[in-house]
Amino acid sequence: MTNILRSLLCFAFIRRNKPYEDTGKYAYIPQCDEKKPSCTNCQQHSIECDFADSASASPSSSASLSSRRYRFKQSTYKPALSPKDTGQRTTTVSSGVQCDLPVDYGSSSISMADLQLYHHYLTSTYKTLVYEPEDVHNVYQKHIPQWGFTFPSVLHLMLAISALHLGSEQPEHREHHFRQADEHFTFGVRSITSILTQLNSENCQMIYVSAVLICLVYFGHGPPPGEYLVFSETGKAEWLVLMRGVRSILESRRQEIFTGILEPVPGPRVDEIDPLLLDELEMHKRHILDVKQFIKLNVVDESTRDMCVAACTNLLSTFEEVYKTRTLGRDGICLMAPVIGWIYRLPESFVSLLEGKNAFALVVLAQWSILLRYMQSSWLMVGWDRHVVSGIHMSLRGEFHPWVEWPWSVIYA
Repeated sequence: MTNILRSLLCFAFIRRNKPYEDTGKYAYIPQCDEKKPSCTNCQQHSIECDFADSASASPSSSASLSSRRYRFKQSTYKPALSPKDTGQRTTTVSSGVQCDLPVDYGSSSISMADLQLYHHYLTSTYKTLVYEPEDVHNVYQKHIPQWGFTFPSVLHLMLAISALHLGSEQPEHREHHFRQADEHFTFGVRSITSILTQLNSENCQMIYVSAVLICLVYFGHGPPPGEYLVFSETGKAEWLVLMRGVRSILESRRQEIFTGILEPVPGPRVDEIDPLLLDELEMHKRHILDVKQFIKLNVVDESTRDMCVAACTNLLSTFEEVYKTRTLGRDGICLMAPVIGWIYRLPESFVSLLEGKNAFALVVLAQWSILLRYMQSSWLMVGWDRHVVSGIHMSLRGEFHPWVEWPWSVIYA
């Protein structure tokens, strides 16, 4: 589990210096250079590198991590944007740096830039991450900010997603805010990977929330070229690595995680779908059934055929669930659970087909990508629908293109 999230330290988000394109706004450095004794990314961020030779680590070093505490270094108040450029008061660069000094609450400090991010999260960002009426314990508004004072990864990831949200609201300052997000993301991941081996009943909820925030940060950065959530042009899909990290945490501590303030609260029951949406749903279901029949008639390998058929069957249920939620007048972030839940529940054998760009599996995934269309009201999901269906279309031979025409037409309508 540690290696799953540790690998994220070597991904550095960078802003493309050109307008938004459907193929993605942001690029990623695909991997670290693994230089010894520290990789370049870690040197740039002045953090201890996880690729450093671990042979020299003492047996007690792991145990000492649990007692390690962190605080922000005092801000140097360097201007990031001039008043002339913004017409506003000068802001500051986020220091966002951790150090292993003991906490001294009398002298601890936070930069003005990070304080701005903290304020923006409390007043605005948290509302975009959850449907408030169902967050009965105020997890996103109250508990995540509180956890941030004692759990460094939660604080850094909270500030990272706040910076991304600010960037989405202030396009003219996007590059600055995304740089802030990159800094906090780096240290947030660094903090959580250092304690994953010490996952226990006391910290499992905070570690789980940190992993969820990492996934949200990934969405908030926008679609990266060549990465299509569950498959990529080269190697393992980055987001899939994140999903597996969340799954590993849940599998080891599920009962302890989903208790207390994180205990699931049943939503309102919906027995009938809005008649105005019913025809639309039936049309989607008809196309999925056509794909299912196409697979039954054309896939020779029995195991592959059964997996693809089962994925179609489960997708039909997911569409039903999504349309019941839409019947309540909810979309965007409210659809995160059913839409991403379908990916989460896919068996690894089917995911392997997607990673290998199996044409029939990709056709099924294309039908699923329609659901991303109904999440576009969330700033986190803007552009992901077009990005994923375009990646699928590019990965398929021409003979399969007719089978993704329906998702393409819905998404690009």
